[in-house]
Amino acid sequence: MMVSRRSFLAGMGAAGAAAAIPARATASCPFRVAVINDEISQDFDHACYVAAHDFGLQWIELRGMWNKNLTKLDARELSEARAILARYKLRVTDIASPLYKVDWPGAPISKQSERRDQFHADDEFRQQDALLEHCIDLAKTFDTDRIRCFDFWRLDDVKPYRAEMNEVLRKAAKRCAKSKMILLLENEMSCNTATGAEAAATLAAVTERNFMLNWDPGNAATFPGSDPYPKGYDLLPKRRIGHCHAKSVVREPGGKWQWAPVGQGVVDWVGQLRALDGDGYHYAISLETHWRGAGTPEASSRVSMQGLKDALTSAGTGC
Repeated sequence: MMVSRRSFLAGMGAAGAAAAIPARATASCPFRVAVINDEISQDFDHACYVAAHDFGLQWIELRGMWNKNLTKLDARELSEARAILARYKLRVTDIASPLYKVDWPGAPISKQSERRDQFHADDEFRQQDALLEHCIDLAKTFDTDRIRCFDFWRLDDVKPYRAEMNEVLRKAAKRCAKSKMILLLENEMSCNTATGAEAAATLAAVTERNFMLNWDPGNAATFPGSDPYPKGYDLLPKRRIGHCHAKSVVREPGGKWQWAPVGQGVVDWVGQLRALDGDGYHYAISLETHWRGAGTPEASSRVSMQGLKDALTSAGTGC
């Protein structure tokens, strides 16, 4: 997306401040501050180096590496990934899988069902049971208890299918529970749970205790008129938030929007972080940059990570 020269220069200025990021996260931080690895680089070793040494992190979220979705890696690649994580002393927050990011069978195709943001994954609905089993194995491989999922490409009218979708999520959560796993539903603007209100409704319908929300205020902010914090957040059952993605959005006239680094745009990250801390949330705050205004994924993630660090400090979290 096009970014104004002013935004670009502001981002580059913030990049210079990234050197101020501490060498290692402090023990007083209530959150598992993390970054999604492929938001830095497809070179997994380099991504882990930046996360550990430059960002000072102890946690990382896994989605894709070496131009493959995590779910497509072979045994040799998985072994190499584990060795790299050990080298940099990084722990895995969750498996950021593409589970259920597919069309709902039999429903009219919506304009929201484009093949986008799948990060090299193309599994169809009939393959989802096998994909879930594979994700459980991956979670065990990487010593995490959390698996991210979605609830199907967004339909123009989800009401005729919502109960069946909820049943799929319910069964998946029950399967995860047998392996002592948490199933995290991300609110995603191109899927059927996108806003705080929709997330609250889905959580109310799927009541399994290990079915939790991957709260993404940036995704919720892409909807015109949506206020992810405080209004959207206030609707959520706080004890069922199990993961959080950090990014932001700039809104433009006519309902258009662009991604923005944390610290800019419409998401009040200082307020959101302060509220999460006050509500006893202690899981991941994981940077999902998406914004590319600094020119490359790595440069943009450096800017946005500094914005996240600044917001954590301003929120008084101790991070």
